[in-house]
Amino acid sequence: MPATAATVGELLHRAAAWFAAAGIVCAHGAADCRDEAAAIIYHVLGLRHDDPSAYGRTLSDDERQRCEALLARRIVERQPAAYLLGEAWFAGLPFFVDRRVLVPRSPFAELIEARFAPWLAPLDRPRILELGTGSGCIAIACALAFPGSEVLATDISADALAVARRNVERHGTGGQVRLLQADLYTGLAGRFDLIISNPPYVPDGDLVDMPAEFAWEPHGALAGGADGLDLVRRIVGGAGAFLEPDGWLVVEVGGGSAVLEAAFPHVPFTWPEFERGGDGIALVAAGDLPGDNAPPGRGARGE
Repeated sequence: MPATAATVGELLHRAAAWFAAAGIVCAHGAADCRDEAAAIIYHVLGLRHDDPSAYGRTLSDDERQRCEALLARRIVERQPAAYLLGEAWFAGLPFFVDRRVLVPRSPFAELIEARFAPWLAPLDRPRILELGTGSGCIAIACALAFPGSEVLATDISADALAVARRNVERHGTGGQVRLLQADLYTGLAGRFDLIISNPPYVPDGDLVDMPAEFAWEPHGALAGGADGLDLVRRIVGGAGAFLEPDGWLVVEVGGGSAVLEAAFPHVPFTWPEFERGGDGIALVAAGDLPGDNAPPGRGARGE
């Protein structure tokens, strides 16, 4: 990259071109090469993306060099920007991330911001279960969207839960969000108004062809078995025993919508459209789920 970039705008323009020429894949929350470069530059300089004066800000030689060093690492290492920065944004909130967890990028954010309307009935104190919380971003965003909620966030990975714990502390949601190491529903009891999950759903055969950026993420958080839906089948099949009669299951399957519908041909999944892009999230009411979805006995609500 030429050493003549004098302003943030000039550096951003050249960095975006540099990324594009290098074939950078922007698949971890950035819309394109310019968006990815902006995330790095603005983070290094401590600038706000909504500050209109930032674009014309003059750079010192030291600032430019620090930005260019990280931009160069992005190209050489193919490491997602979020890992380089130790931070990713989800539902308008910043979260600490590292290689122990996936980089947040799910369209779940739009559903949370809308409080899962019009499907989930308005509730003052909903009980929410998240299966496979990773960084904790979905559970924490739900806690903040539903101030009176109780959120149980589980993950089979102790490393992921350590990252989630850090984010729970960062956002002050410890009074609402409880973290638990568990394999999906194993060891759980009680009923929930909402069960949500963004589980591994990439078919094993597709993993070998994914861009280099994805190799930085934990393999177990991506690999979903032969057709991608090994865990999703367990989630859908077991949800009825843990949902309130008017509750909902919301699960992300990426490109596996046809496979999911073939696996559960009698379940009427709803597939919402998202204004900010993305797809592959299925919603289904408790009463439409397979298995045991009878109302719990007295004392069953809660763990």
